[in-house]
Formats: sequence, C-alpha cells, structure tokens
Amino acid sequence: MSRRKLLKRLRKFHKWPSIVLSIFILIFSISGIVMNHRELFSGLDVSRQYLLDDYQYKNWNNAAVKSACRISPDSILVYGNIGVWLTDSMLTDFSDYNAGFPNGIDNRKIFKIHQTKLGSLYAGTLFGMYRFDNRIKEWKFVHAPFGREQVVDMFDKDDSLYVLTRSYLYVSMDAPPKFEFRKVILPPPLNYDNKEGLFKTLWVIHSGEIGGFAGKLFVDLIGLTFIFLTFTGLIYWLFPKWIKRRKRKEKPIQNIKSVNLFSLRWHNKIGIWVVAFLLITTITGMFLRPPLLITIANASIGKIPFTLLDSPNPWYDKLRRIFYDEEKERFVIGTNQGIYLWDNEFNNVLIPFNLQPPLSVMGINVFEQMQNGPYLVGSFSGLYLWDPDRNLLKDFLHPNRSISVNSGGPPIGYDVSAGFIMLGNKKMYHFDYGTGVNPINHQQPFPPMPSEIREKSPMSLWNLALEFHTARYYQFIFGDLYILFIPIFGLTMILILITGFWVWWKVWRKN
Repeated sequence: MSRRKLLKRLRKFHKWPSIVLSIFILIFSISGIVMNHRELFSGLDVSRQYLLDDYQYKNWNNAAVKSACRISPDSILVYGNIGVWLTDSMLTDFSDYNAGFPNGIDNRKIFKIHQTKLGSLYAGTLFGMYRFDNRIKEWKFVHAPFGREQVVDMFDKDDSLYVLTRSYLYVSMDAPPKFEFRKVILPPPLNYDNKEGLFKTLWVIHSGEIGGFAGKLFVDLIGLTFIFLTFTGLIYWLFPKWIKRRKRKEKPIQNIKSVNLFSLRWHNKIGIWVVAFLLITTITGMFLRPPLLITIANASIGKIPFTLLDSPNPWYDKLRRIFYDEEKERFVIGTNQGIYLWDNEFNNVLIPFNLQPPLSVMGINVFEQMQNGPYLVGSFSGLYLWDPDRNLLKDFLHPNRSISVNSGGPPIGYDVSAGFIMLGNKKMYHFDYGTGVNPINHQQPFPPMPSEIREKSPMSLWNLALEFHTARYYQFIFGDLYILFIPIFGLTMILILITGFWVWWKVWRKN
C-alpha cells in the first residue's frame, strides 16, 4: 500500500468514527465532569417524569428504601434514596421527615438511621451525620472530625456512639450536642500485603482523585479537551462544504475560513499535547464497567507511591458496614474485600471469616444480625443467611438454591438486594433493585408508594450523569447489548486517537 493510500485510509479511520460517536463523546465528557464534583452539584435534581420508564419508582424499586428504624411502638422511620419518611406500625400512612436536610435529593441519601438506648436519633448520610432535634423537629448537622464524609453505618454500645465512615471508625459519648469523637484506625487484616485493588486504582486514575482535588481538576480539563476536539473536528468537517456553497453564491467567506483554520490548527496542537492522557482516560474507563470489570475485580497491585492510595490506613475507602455481636462480644465489619471479625479490645488484627457470603463489587446493602443469632448479608449478588461459627450459608430468599462462592463472577446475581426491613422475626420485607418490595414468609403486602414520596424523590443530576457515563441509559436503544457499549466505544476511541496522532506525525508535524 502506497504512503498516500495509507494516509487516506488513516484519515477515514480518524474522521468517520469521530463523527458517528461525537454526541456520545460530548455526553461522556460532560457527565464525567459532573460526577467529579458530586457535592457541588448535590442541590440539582431532575424530575423522574422526564426520564425513561426504567427510572420511575414502581413498587419501591431502584433502591428507594434501604431499611427502617422503629423509634416508638407505633412509629417507624423508613429511609433510603428517598430520604426519611415516618409511618405507623401497620405501614398505613407516610409523612415527610426530612426537615433540616439541605435541598437536593443527594443530601437526603440515607445509609443509616439509628436510635440509641438513650433516645438520641441519628442519620448517616452521603454528606455527613445529622441528629434529630426534637425541640424544633428538624435534622441538625453534626460538626464532627469527619465533617461531610460519607457515614455508612452507626450503632451504640454501652453509653458510646460508634460512627463508621468509608475509612475510619469514630467513637464518642452519646451526649448530644457535645460530642468528643475519637478516631479509631482499624488494624490491618490478617496477612496484610499492603496492596490496593486494581479496580480502585483504575477508578482514582480515571477520575483524577489519585492526585487529590488538583488531580480531579486536571481530569476535568481532559473532559473539556474531549469537548473542544469534538467541536473543532466537526467544524473542520462541515466548514469546507459551507465555504464551497458560499463561493458558488459569491458570498464572503473570510471569517468562515479563519474559524476553519483556527479549528484545524488547535485541534492538532492540543490533541498532540494531551493524546497520552486522553488514551489513559479512555483505557481506564473501559475497565470500570462489565464485562472488562470482571477481569480485574479481584486483582490487587502495589500502591502507587505519593498518592492518596499510599495511605498508612490499611482501610482507606474500604469500610462499608459494622455491627456489634453482643452474644459473642465481637465487632463484625463488612468491607469491599470481605467480612472480618474484630475483638473487643481495639488492638488485634482483623480476621477474615473462613466462610464468606457472595458480595457484589457494587457494595453491601444489607448487614445485620437476626434475632436468633445468624447474620443477614445482602448485595447485588443476593441475600444470604450466614452463620460463620456453624459454617452455615444459604440463600435467604431461595433456601434450596445452590450457592456459588466464586468471587470472580458477575457483579449482579439472581436477586439484586438493595434493602431489607425487619419488623420482628415474622414480618420482613426484601427490596429488590429491579422488582421492588416483596414480603418474606408472610402475606401482609408493603403498601403502594404514595404519590407524595414519588413527587418529592427526583433523580439527582449526579445519578443521571452516572447513568449516561456507565451507558446504562442507552439500554432502551441497545437492549441487553448495552453492556458492550463501553468496551466497543473505548476501542473505537483508541483507534481515533492513534490514527489522529499518526496522521499528524506523517503530515502536520513539520508545520
């Protein structure tokens, strides 16, 4: 093949895929910038009435409910992505219990509601911890050392309050509003190798978080670069045709020519300056979604020195849930690397249970102790009744179903467990992410979702950006094959970037 034909073919490989994918490149870039600043955009929501049918609340689906907390014999707080709602013991009426939270549904994303033995009521949210002030009937932000970090779980023991973030455990006397939190760095697990998960490493590289706030701003700049290159590429494709048409009509073309030349010049210059970073962003993004995610989900690598991953805390951003087993006098801690026991003295290593329930890489959604002793653990891999001391593990919803403990499987199982409510041993409800709520071992149905809750529970702009950025929003176009969109898009972007660099090297670099 002659050099001229090769360059012509390379130009086609760079041009036409870019044009076809231009709208998706813009969407990925804009949604990525939004996702990099969740707190900044937390006050912005999108009404679900404008979204696809999959994003409408039906039968309490889409992780609407995480759990419930009984605060009196006839008062129950139901909470989750819909915020906090007060209902009675028969679940017949719901009233808004969100006064005090900032505007925006993300600010009402509740991971835990807990009432202590002393009667204090707390909420662990996406952006910190709140205390309910009975005098004014509002939630008040708790100014604690963890600030606006995500609070994933809490419980009380004796007269102390235990608060778990994704990195640390904090302990204080349950004496609101005067807290004196003590930070507890959990000891490393048994046989700790000081490595980091490959998935987490690629995640922080893709988002720029690996370099802190400055790194996130740099990745924002990469997103803006994708947007600039897309627009300048489209201009260079469209303007020559426009120039020809205006020439035939004898109309001025100088300004159009200037814009066209400017677009070409800076498309080449900026594209070449940052092509390596564009490739890194593309490749890392490909591995953060199935099917390529499955290949790295359980892989570990050494921590990258001098980055936030190189933390002396062995549990940095790995903690998910915790409770205290009073009968066995031990802490049970759920992490993104499995479930561990910890003694009562805060000094020994965390020991992994030999028998582990299947856990999705998407996180733990149900984590509590049943009244008769065993533990209940749920994630997008299913809901399991687990008694590690008796070597017992069974599917809670389908006791006769065999269980695969292969951790290299898909992140979503038969039952996509998003929440669980237990109002006594004989009154339990399971919340599946897709199908919604179903009663377990009893006939009393959970009430239909009131229209007031649906109207006051929009989708946050951040979550909508996530749906676009992960390509889930395109399922209505591609069906179940949408899962292949990310790897195909990524490979095509690599082709676009490499051919663009090659054409520049052969044609434009001397100029």
